[in-house]
Parts: sequence; structure tokens; C-alpha cells
Amino acid sequence: MSLVVNGGAVSSTLVHNAAWFYRFRTMNRQIHGAVSSSKSLSLKTQQHHPLSDSKSEPANVVSGSETRVYTRKKRLKQEPLEPLPRKGVNTHKQLRGLPDIEDFAYKKNVASPSSIFAGRSPETSITAVTSVKTVGNSPDNWVEVLEGIRQMRSYEDAPVDSMGCDKAGSFLPPTERRFAVLLGALLSSQTKDQVNNAAIHRLHQNGLLTPEAVDKADESTIRELIYPVGFYTRKATYMKKIARICLVKYNGDIPNSLDDLLSLPGIGPKMAHLILHIAWNDVQGICVDTHVHRICNRLGWVSRPGTKQKTTSPEETRVALQQWLPKEEWVAINPLLVGFGQMICTPLRPRCEACTITKLCPAAFKETSSPSSKLKKSNGRSKEL
Repeated sequence: MSLVVNGGAVSSTLVHNAAWFYRFRTMNRQIHGAVSSSKSLSLKTQQHHPLSDSKSEPANVVSGSETRVYTRKKRLKQEPLEPLPRKGVNTHKQLRGLPDIEDFAYKKNVASPSSIFAGRSPETSITAVTSVKTVGNSPDNWVEVLEGIRQMRSYEDAPVDSMGCDKAGSFLPPTERRFAVLLGALLSSQTKDQVNNAAIHRLHQNGLLTPEAVDKADESTIRELIYPVGFYTRKATYMKKIARICLVKYNGDIPNSLDDLLSLPGIGPKMAHLILHIAWNDVQGICVDTHVHRICNRLGWVSRPGTKQKTTSPEETRVALQQWLPKEEWVAINPLLVGFGQMICTPLRPRCEACTITKLCPAAFKETSSPSSKLKKSNGRSKEL
């Protein structure tokens, strides 16, 4: 059989081969298109899948009406994780039981003056600190400074020397004297020694220096006798509560441990250490009041942990001071600096001109006058002009 194309004859075999080639080429294009679309899908999947890797192997094509794409995902290398600390455990310092005072300190939130005697704060807790025996660098020339303060204090008595809490009830039997010391410490906060001493004297005159007598007395009577000590109304309430606790729990005596003293209403760390010093001759820490706190910062003896900034509370000062001050100085440092603060290194306008250690004091002559006095002087000069 033959066909005529453009005037020539073409055999049927040639036509058959041409048709077969056409079908083969069409099928090949279809397969090629399917493979291309599969590769494109594989690349998109690798780009958007969070676990895909740019070095994955090429996709494997499965012939047929359905094309599947397989990609090998590179296994991510996982670094070993450190074990999480247990809740409540300090990773830097492990809390221990209750060893010597040298290994712990009481931490209390700083309260405003109006809330100082609102009772013991629930935030008061025991926190571990480094041992005070050999840690911490002592400040330069501290021995010379301390000796200079001792010499200045020997020239003249300060109110603390004759009217401090250690003088409360000194004429009483031991048990009664300890209770008088406790009351003296309670009343001393935010109160001058002269005012506090007079209040203790009035309580003694009215027979109210024993827990039995305070427990039976009217609170209004106690308020009248201790006025004008700071926060006398709250302190009268605390006196009644403390007297009841001493009668019920301590058989009329006072607690002999730091923790039990801190559990009494109105008693803070400074008072507790002072009571232990005087009543029980037990030295477990430094008694730091506002005078000691102020003077230690002026002398540059203390700073906040890890910084050169001043401490912000007596408790911070106590912890910092105990880091380096020898323990044999812990009792003497309080009356020494308190008297120095009352007579020379006063809160306002310290008497630097009368101080013999100004060359060693970084704060010397920097607080000699208050802003109000400077303002008055400037106003006076302007009026003269």
C-alpha cells in the first residue's frame, strides 16, 4: 500500500513509524513533566519544613499515576542538658541547718518608719551567708581608724554610756533584769537614749518591770508611762503581748535564742542581738543600729555585695561588717560607734572639724552642712546685695 504526498509516494511502513515516534515523544514529555513537578514539590517542602536539611538526597520517583517524593531528614544533634536545680535549692550556696551565727544572717524587708513596729514581718527568714571568719577583704587602715575613734570617745561620755539599754534594770535580780533589758531594747528603737532611759525609770517606779506586772496592767497606763518614746502606742501593745509570751512559754523569763527573740512582736535583728549580748552574754552577731549603719558607710567599711555602693539597711551593714571585722570586736563596736555618732559623727552636719581621723575618712567635710542651711546662707547673701 502506498500514499501520494506532494506528488510522491510514501510507503505505509514509514507512516506507521512516524505515528509510533509521535506517540513515544508525547509520552516522554508527559513523564518528564511529572518528574519536574515532583522535584519542584520536593524543593518547596525542604524550604518550608522546619526539620528539612539543604543536603538532603535527591527525590526518588515512582512511576505510575501517583508520584511520591521521599526526602532524607538529617538527624539533629542534641547537646546534653544540665540537670535542673530542685525547687528551693540555691545553686550557689546550699542552705544548711542552723550552725553558728557566723554561717547565717537574718534577712528582713526594709519597712517605712511608720511600719517599723507593725510586728515581725512574715518575710523575715534565715538565709545562708559566707563564713565571717576569713572571708572578705578588710578596709585599709581600719585598725588605725578604730583606735582613733576609741581615743575620741575616751575624752567625753556619750548618752549611750550612761543611758543605754545595758543599764536597764542593772539593780534587779537576773531574771527581772533580763526582762528589763528586753523592754529597754523594744522601747529604744526610733527613740533617743535619754527618752528611753526616762521611760524605763518610770516603769520601775510603778512596778512594771516584770512580766507579771505588765500582763496585769492596763494598756492605757503603760502608754502614759512610756510616752514620749517613738511609736509608744504600738510599743505598749507589744509589751503586753511579750509579757504574756514570757509567762506562758518561758516561765517568766525571756527567750535565750536568736530565733525565739525574733519571734516576739516588735523585736528585730538589731534588738535581738543586743538582748543576747546583754542578757545572756551570747555573741552571735553585731548589733547594728542607725548610728553604726551610717558611720560604717561614711568610713567606706561596708558596701552592697559585688558593688561599691553603700548598704541600704542596717541588716545589709551587719552582714557586710561581719565579713571582715574580728569577732572579738563585735560587742564593743556598737557602743563605740553609737557614742561616736551621738557626739561627733552626727546624722546632720557631722563635726568633722573636731574629728581626728578625717584624713582616713572618705566622707570627711562632705556633709558639713545640710541643703536647707546652704539655701539660707545664699538667701542671706542675696538680701545683703
